[in-house]
Amino acid sequence: MDVVDGEMKIEKEYDQGFRVEHEGDDHQGRLPESSKIKKKKQKMATRCDQRYTTPTPTPLDLPIKFKKRIRDLGGSDIALVIQKCLFKTDVSSGHNRLSIPLNQIRQTFLTPQETEFLNSGNNEKKCLEMKVMLIEPSLRRDTISLRKWEMKKASGSATSMYVLVGKWNSVAWRNALREDETVQLWSFRINSKLCLALVKRRAKSNGYFIEF
Repeated sequence: MDVVDGEMKIEKEYDQGFRVEHEGDDHQGRLPESSKIKKKKQKMATRCDQRYTTPTPTPLDLPIKFKKRIRDLGGSDIALVIQKCLFKTDVSSGHNRLSIPLNQIRQTFLTPQETEFLNSGNNEKKCLEMKVMLIEPSLRRDTISLRKWEMKKASGSATSMYVLVGKWNSVAWRNALREDETVQLWSFRINSKLCLALVKRRAKSNGYFIEF
């Protein structure tokens, strides 16, 4: 009992000493503002790093309601194009586009003829585009433009990506797309014509995704 009382006394004295040491301090035992800012920056940096380094969990199959809609339209050849975390530029009205980096594409979704067509445009002349049907997360259908962009870096190198443009702002607004949300873009064919479907996903604690 004496030992326990002693421990309680030490803890009490420590707590009192901590309060006395900070007496008159506006923080009253809280972290200084500079420390808060530093911790916030570290947290933001960690989140950004995870968006690049955290392995993407195995994706689920295309949700049944999307499969049904595609089947009702006479579609086939369903394939996952990309699963990605939305960046600020993907939902910014000033950019009006969804980026599809080539190095993140899961499998080829264009025919050789379609690839050649999109590759024939470059920065020196107007980018060529394909009009494709898009099934939105709400299952609404609309037509959107698919292009290929070459984004030049300050180092002189270039990054290639496909982009959905044209009505993308409307798609993002209607479906309440937000930064950091995970989405999947699927491709399918109707009479050999390319079509796309956009699915919102939400992570579960077991690492898998469910439909949002």
